[in-house]
Amino acid sequence: MTATPTIGTETEKNYLNHQHGLKSWLLTEDHKRIALLYLLSITFFFFLGGLMAVLIRLELATPAGDLVESNTYNKLFTMHGVLMIFFFLIPSIPAVLGNFLIPLMIGAKDLAFPKINLLSWYIYILGGIFTVYVLIVGGVDTGWTFYTPLSTSYSNGYVIATGLGIFIAGFSSILTGLNFIVTVHRMRAPGMTWFRLPLFVWAHYATSLIQILGTPVVAVTLFLLVLERGFHIGFFDPAYGGDPVLYQHLFWFYSHPAVYIMILPSMGVVSEVISTFTQKKPFGYTFIAFSSVAIAVFGFLVWGHHLYVSSQSAYAGMVFSLLSYIVAIPSAIKVFNWTTTMYKGSVRMTTPMLYALGFIGLFTIGGLTGLFLASLGMDVHLTDTYFVVAHFHYVMVGGAVMGYLAGIHFWWPKMFGRMYPESWSRLSAIIIFLGFNLTFFPQFLLGYMGMPRRYHVYPPEFQVFNVLSSAGASVLGFGFVIPFVYLTWSLFYGEKAPANPWGATGLEWTTQSPPTYDNFAVTPVVTQEAYQYSTEEVAHVG
Repeated sequence: MTATPTIGTETEKNYLNHQHGLKSWLLTEDHKRIALLYLLSITFFFFLGGLMAVLIRLELATPAGDLVESNTYNKLFTMHGVLMIFFFLIPSIPAVLGNFLIPLMIGAKDLAFPKINLLSWYIYILGGIFTVYVLIVGGVDTGWTFYTPLSTSYSNGYVIATGLGIFIAGFSSILTGLNFIVTVHRMRAPGMTWFRLPLFVWAHYATSLIQILGTPVVAVTLFLLVLERGFHIGFFDPAYGGDPVLYQHLFWFYSHPAVYIMILPSMGVVSEVISTFTQKKPFGYTFIAFSSVAIAVFGFLVWGHHLYVSSQSAYAGMVFSLLSYIVAIPSAIKVFNWTTTMYKGSVRMTTPMLYALGFIGLFTIGGLTGLFLASLGMDVHLTDTYFVVAHFHYVMVGGAVMGYLAGIHFWWPKMFGRMYPESWSRLSAIIIFLGFNLTFFPQFLLGYMGMPRRYHVYPPEFQVFNVLSSAGASVLGFGFVIPFVYLTWSLFYGEKAPANPWGATGLEWTTQSPPTYDNFAVTPVVTQEAYQYSTEEVAHVG
């Protein structure tokens, strides 16, 4: 999909000689092609994980466990969580949009370590192979959190293979974060100061800090779990002298910041989209930038709110409760600033803008319901109910996926040089928004009423809301299929895209669509602040 370079450098001549064939893709060091490899890979895992969700919702449409047995149901929700979290949500925006766009946005020809970038994709695929193998041979039934001692002693699934798959995939995340940090520090174009960086880059920089500092913790934790399962070395299982609560501390020390690995890149996307389709500089640029860093820092201080009903002391719970309320402040700053940016702006309701608005609405609900779970008293009642499931999905699916779809639709013309049908894309955005709310809002009510999660049999009085949720899931699934169809269609039949179809600012929009091999024929020099919109500088598009 990459356009042929027009400059006669030796690098580009080599590119022309090796641009065709599967081998050229599998050995590429071009950050744009690696991003497209990630795009294909995570799309596969997204629909595979979505298939698990379909089976879960079909089972829960009736109170009796009449579709699958309990053990099979346990494996379904475990594999759904593993595939969606570790192989879609965490890598989706950084690996695809971050890989493609960060060098273009800062005026660089590539990432700092192109070979390591390709290696990170191969590591990701290797981890995915382990996980698909587990799915084929029978699955694992521990839940995606792998809590001990269930995972070390009682699970009858393939815990070791699954743990190794996630352990391996974690190194892909670490290498990607390392590459982004070094690139942003060392490869910015002349004049591209820190406070001229696009907010998308700020969001990925903060995300990379979490990836570098947090991912090794969960990788080591899962490796210890594998050692305990395979060799009965006592780390977490009381039968071997271990402590199961220690596992929860280590797991959530990474996994709560991992929420922001999924959300911060989406926030960066939303900042770019809202600025473009209001033709205004984001209100409070500096506050939005520093709030990304603040989220990364505070995200490491709140893991204990997952342990309120464990053996954690009430005093520790009070501290974590306070910190959990504080971490909401940087996210609130972003929401208020985005809203203020739109105020009195010339808002164009394009598909990316619809997804961005959907992100704000759904993420706000997810964030506010998180405050219920941050409260010690409320959390005792709501822990392990469908309220937690709904909150998690409003943040992850309503936040991360809506941001991902906003970014894909916003930069699709830049990535592939083709436009997509706007009428179909707007329709799918509306269907996804409605289907999502119909799927997960009833789960808040189910959780408040006391329905526990992870059970495939439930009392009949919960059926009405479960039927609504399953019906919504069918609408949501249909909404996800529509973009897959029309975006694939656009690759072959879509109208050719100009360099800047949206009238946006940013260095990536000064290159042709799709960009050339080296991105820029001449290294750009940045002479103005970010998001400087005026009729003289940016051509407005209908």
